[in-house]
Amino acid sequence: MTALHSIQAATVLHPSADLARFASQLKYSDIPESVLSRCEDLLLDTLASILAGSSARAVKSVAKYAERMGPASGLSEDYVNRRLTSPLFAAMVNAASAHVVEQDDVHNGSVFHPAAVVFPPALAVAQSIGASGQALLTACVAGYEVGIRVGEFLGRSHYKIFHTTGTAGTVAAAVAVGHLLKLDPDKMLHAIGSAGTQAAGLWEFLRDAADSKQLHTAHAAASGLTAAYLAEDGFTGARRILEGLQGMGAGMSTDADPAKLVDRLGSRWALAETSFKFHASCRHTHPAADALQHVMREHGLKASDILSVVTHVHQGAIDVLGPVVDPQTVHQSKFSMGTVLALIALRNSADLAGFDAALQNSDVTAFRDRVTMALDEEVDTAYPQRWIGKVTVTTKDGRTLSGRVDEPKGDPGNTLSRPEIETKARLLGTYLGAATDAQVNALIQTVWAIRQQSALGPLLRAA
Repeated sequence: MTALHSIQAATVLHPSADLARFASQLKYSDIPESVLSRCEDLLLDTLASILAGSSARAVKSVAKYAERMGPASGLSEDYVNRRLTSPLFAAMVNAASAHVVEQDDVHNGSVFHPAAVVFPPALAVAQSIGASGQALLTACVAGYEVGIRVGEFLGRSHYKIFHTTGTAGTVAAAVAVGHLLKLDPDKMLHAIGSAGTQAAGLWEFLRDAADSKQLHTAHAAASGLTAAYLAEDGFTGARRILEGLQGMGAGMSTDADPAKLVDRLGSRWALAETSFKFHASCRHTHPAADALQHVMREHGLKASDILSVVTHVHQGAIDVLGPVVDPQTVHQSKFSMGTVLALIALRNSADLAGFDAALQNSDVTAFRDRVTMALDEEVDTAYPQRWIGKVTVTTKDGRTLSGRVDEPKGDPGNTLSRPEIETKARLLGTYLGAATDAQVNALIQTVWAIRQQSALGPLLRAA
């Protein structure tokens, strides 16, 4: 069956309505404890990423715009301007900041970063309406479950051109906010329709180091929030925006599979499948980075011992990383396979500090130019469900060494423990003086106890 025929068949089954019903009716008591706990982990990880990104120039631009356009007071925290404002502008600014240091989460199968577009609008709205901590977590789980399935539905062809976090993320944001607003299934469907028609985000920005990636998450969060509030007031959206003949699947994909929209809704918890980012770079670089670490550790290699590195990758990595051959900004360097592997070889870490200094480091540049990518059939076939890392290292003394990892650090089968998440949060939260150690420690405790909060207020200010 062709993708178009699949979409046509789905118009009878109406998976968009099934998603809307699930998102509207999900209850806190329906969600397994392990998923709720994971949601708390992801919330802390995201808040720390927002703080770490708060000084970035592109984020500051979004924050300045929000300060000029938004109200001077409100109940929702803007962690960049460090003020209270409306839910719309808090969501916009925080979503832009969450995605800039490349430390937010990723879901492998959908190639989607849910946290950056789910938590900022949900938290902003929860604070503005005084929702409970349990209500916030439930809404975020709904956003994850729907957004991930939309990303899976849109498929690999979509990701080649579109930034899924901007597209599927708009729907995810609408669902999370819609759940907090207690939209019934019909209004939730309209929220999804209005979100889908606004969905946007193209990869072209990578070629010239443009700031668009931060706009993608800011726009997704704000547009999804807008869609939910409009639906609450009776504003209608397309009922088949996902699977319809002129919907997202038809217009943004050649391999859309509507069955993935409702895959085991309520029994398969996609949120639990998400990965934490261990390295401060595009997730497509992580498998190779871990594989190179393995080879260097196993054979006692130093960077100066290595003549060349071939990374064996999936096509998605080539599509996204391939255009970045001479990174001109810190953010662009995080999409350079050679830069990431150079930092691993030289520092044994691709962390925030390493990237800050990488562009001016001649050793990084020299190693970067010795790294190439090659399409690998096994790796490509496994992707996106599995992100296998394989490298071939040629040493200056003539040896050819191979390295492989089947689950990069941070994947569900190789995940971060809570102590590791706390350590990461402290490093991110205090980055460039974003917050103090005491503030981050208090924030950690606030998040771990968030289920006990009957009405959410400011999180960082309270710290």
